[in-house]
Amino acid sequence: MHITKNDIPVKIDAPGATARQQTDFGAAFGVMGAEYFTMAKGADLAPLLEGLRGDMCDSAHWGYVINGTVTVTYGDGSTEQCAGGDVFHWPAGHSVRVEEDADLILFSPQSEHTPVIEHIKHKMGV
Repeated sequence: MHITKNDIPVKIDAPGATARQQTDFGAAFGVMGAEYFTMAKGADLAPLLEGLRGDMCDSAHWGYVINGTVTVTYGDGSTEQCAGGDVFHWPAGHSVRVEEDADLILFSPQSEHTPVIEHIKHKMGV
């Protein structure tokens, strides 16, 4: 699920300040990790996620695409594209492919995402 800035409903529109809020945008739990990812065009996490449940990322993420474009593939085979300026929630059970050099900010349940990062590092031999 993602949403562009202009599609987030304006709740406060005052001189010098605009506040937008999209309610019911995923549910958070536990300690969260803050992450900043920089990924080059062509990067595909799918091979690095092999061996995890469903060969997908086991963690949910909430975040913002600063720039670039990524395609998210979900366990049911559906896809969506997130681009610069989009706010997103990716539930557990997804993979990401980079279509255009991208910078993303993610907030993820630490207990779920740290093992995924360690798995990826192991697959990369790091």
